[in-house]
Amino acid sequence: MIGTALVVRPDNAGDVLLAGPAVRAVAAGAREVVMLAGPYGRAAAELLPGVDRVLEWRAPWIDPDPVPMTSEHAARLVERVRAIGPDVAVIFTSFHQSALPTALLLRLAGVPRIAAISEDFPGSLLDVRHVVDESVDVPEPERMLGLARAAGFDLPPGDDGRLAVRGPLPDVEHLTGPPGYLVVHPGTTAPARAWPAERWAEAVEALLAAGERVVVTGSPGERALTAIVSGPALGSGFGLDLGGATTFAELAAVLAGASAVVAANTGPAHLAAAVGTPVVSLFAPVVPAARWAPYGVPAVVLGDQGSPCRGSRARICPIPGHPCLSSISGEQVVDAVRRLAALTRTAEATWGDAVKEGVS
Repeated sequence: MIGTALVVRPDNAGDVLLAGPAVRAVAAGAREVVMLAGPYGRAAAELLPGVDRVLEWRAPWIDPDPVPMTSEHAARLVERVRAIGPDVAVIFTSFHQSALPTALLLRLAGVPRIAAISEDFPGSLLDVRHVVDESVDVPEPERMLGLARAAGFDLPPGDDGRLAVRGPLPDVEHLTGPPGYLVVHPGTTAPARAWPAERWAEAVEALLAAGERVVVTGSPGERALTAIVSGPALGSGFGLDLGGATTFAELAAVLAGASAVVAANTGPAHLAAAVGTPVVSLFAPVVPAARWAPYGVPAVVLGDQGSPCRGSRARICPIPGHPCLSSISGEQVVDAVRRLAALTRTAEATWGDAVKEGVS
């Protein structure tokens, strides 16, 4: 067992949550795990089992609103990592990211052993260069766990490799009422993954007509969106608007109390999976659903996965009319919730039998 391991995932909350199984593998072989996260992923990093400390730093080559890359900004990271003195660093990336800028800075900080996935020749920047066939769409948690194993770390006995968060979670029944409600989370960090607010409101109205109790969630910056989406639910008396009303840990607890979650491809969909709640995912195929769909829980994926935007990684939809998601109706969401309930009833409580279904 080594002393201190530095695990790196400076992306959004969903990316950090998907790294969870790999982080637990590293934690099983280290006395302390420090996670290097960005400002949008810090709250998720603090909830990951196995993480002892979180180091926050904004990576200009990853952050969607990048700060300038200056010698001073780089020096801040180098100095903080040097103060930690990790014995090893494992850099987790998505299939379209390079680990080498991070590896360079960690090498300057004196990290003696660095592991990462790298298609490009890393020279002396990496000690463990894990090469992956990126033409095969492997779920992101499994891809990152493969890197951890290449670096000499594996999950401990009894760990099923699903997503997870640290408990106990806060009591949120004063916010939601008793468990059994349906959560609708309409917000996204990228417009290309978004469904229009009025369509979300139509879906909420259809869910209410089908007898569901609906809780709408969102970040503080999404209050205007959740107000529109939750309108039918509030008018019916069978819904709540929790936009901006929860911390990240409280949001996890809200999702844990839900019978199901309806969300786009965004962090809360992965947070739902991490607390074991089934998900209806309105998934724009700008990234592959095979890699990024909710992992380890029953899930129904809605959206035209063969749309021309497929694989573009676009933040703004490049196709007029946003056809991949505009084809979805409120009634399809209701139908997906019903089929998800059936999948959940029949799915066995083992990872190998967890069910995932795609719908166009």
